[in-house]
Amino acid sequence: MADVLLIAGLSGAGRSQVADDLEDLGWFVVDNMPIALIDKVVELAGTSASYQQQLALVVSSPSHQTDAVEVVHRLRDLGHRVRVLFLDASTPELVKRYGQTRRKHPLSSSDTSLEDSINKERSLLESVKGAADLVIDTSQLNVHQLKSRIVELFAADPYQDAMQLSIVSFGYKHGVPLDVDLVVDVRFLPNPHWDEDLRPLTGLDDSVREYVLSRDITNEFLVRLQSLFDLLLPAYQAEGKSYLTVAFGCTGGKHRSVVVAETTANWLRINGHHPRVTHRDMHR
Repeated sequence: MADVLLIAGLSGAGRSQVADDLEDLGWFVVDNMPIALIDKVVELAGTSASYQQQLALVVSSPSHQTDAVEVVHRLRDLGHRVRVLFLDASTPELVKRYGQTRRKHPLSSSDTSLEDSINKERSLLESVKGAADLVIDTSQLNVHQLKSRIVELFAADPYQDAMQLSIVSFGYKHGVPLDVDLVVDVRFLPNPHWDEDLRPLTGLDDSVREYVLSRDITNEFLVRLQSLFDLLLPAYQAEGKSYLTVAFGCTGGKHRSVVVAETTANWLRINGHHPRVTHRDMHR
């Protein structure tokens, strides 16, 4: 059976860049894939040795993306592994990118502004984004950061779980990440920032970790969090979810969220998972 990744998303959000990155990883990439041919191409990939089994199909127009979601359900019923990656970006960032490249938005017209065209496309693709297995917001990612994210998610991994788990720490003052599934606010925990000796350190330092984990409220929270994961993870897997990203946020993203993210990741590893951990704001 074939391993298929459908690449969808907003124009200018990075579909072509992701296609190039996947090609570098050895995926067989087809850009602007006609909807009518998807079934046949996937069938050949799953049965013929002359085709690579890892297929990345880039779908462009909003109508084609919407139609492709229906194809996804059909392919899954046939036993293929099919995932949908949706690339998103903020409207101001997309306006800036179009201004830099001087490209014309595919939905633009003489009486429609660029911003209106972007918002129209966003509205048309709401259902596609909702059906996606993974959403990546590229607003704050340069091409190198985006490539690193794609390599992290789609490079061959002998320890890859049926559902890929990602743990992220962040600081609320830098903004809540938009491409995560669950957000847990840990600002109720005692803050090492107010200890002058701990302030310049991070949640990866033993003294900060001890400060946070030595509190009764932290231990009670972690016990209840682990019970929640005991319930959620099997349920998500049973529903066929391919990715789950959990974000822990504190004020600055340097101390409490880092400690909780690392502790949670260690607990997940003990229980047979292989989470990827990112500390988005730790060095800001």
